[in-house]
Amino acid sequence: MGNALKELQGIISPGISLLEIDKFAEEYAYKNKAKPAFKGYHSYPASICLSVNNVVVHGIPNKYVLNSGDIVGLDYGVELDGYFGDAAITVPVGLVSDEALNLLEVTRRSLEIGIEHAIIGSRIGDISSAIQQYVESFSYSVVRNFVGHGIGKKLHEEPPVPNYGQKGRGVKLEQGMVLALEPMVNIGSPETTILADGWTAVTKDGSLSAHFEHTIAITKSGPRILTHPDK
Repeated sequence: MGNALKELQGIISPGISLLEIDKFAEEYAYKNKAKPAFKGYHSYPASICLSVNNVVVHGIPNKYVLNSGDIVGLDYGVELDGYFGDAAITVPVGLVSDEALNLLEVTRRSLEIGIEHAIIGSRIGDISSAIQQYVESFSYSVVRNFVGHGIGKKLHEEPPVPNYGQKGRGVKLEQGMVLALEPMVNIGSPETTILADGWTAVTKDGSLSAHFEHTIAITKSGPRILTHPDK
């Protein structure tokens, strides 16, 4: 998973179309004896979700050609040997604004902070609260309508993992749990709207949005990132 996103990030540049990126993602999965997890999931038509600029999540690849100044979220899942992995990064295309770069860095760091709180005996709310507090300290907002989740033999399992909440609340974390943590952060309002395709979620106010995700395991020695490149 991590290596796949690393390879995908390497092909992102002005002039590449979303359809070309989707083709690369599908071929990469099969080349590594895995199966794209998203394609056909509730009739989703592609192998990767590509979310450009004000698209929060679940953007369907199309003929759009990336331009310098865009940011694009790459949300990628695969099934291998009966188990699922899910990860996401948001990357700059060419030269982007300082505002966009800061959004990416804050969102990426919020994921790291959430992971740091994913330890045995903590609660889901400890992860949620840590992410929310960090993001809001920059006057950004966390999306409420989409959350992280358990993952394993199914792509989406219990428990839900919101990116907002109260410390000390929610399911207690136990050894062996596997979670997909995925903060989605907007520069403006947290509100989202679903487009007519039934999938693409955009910011209601048109502001930029970023998304980062890792699949992690709760272990005795702390959180283990299962979707880290080269691991």
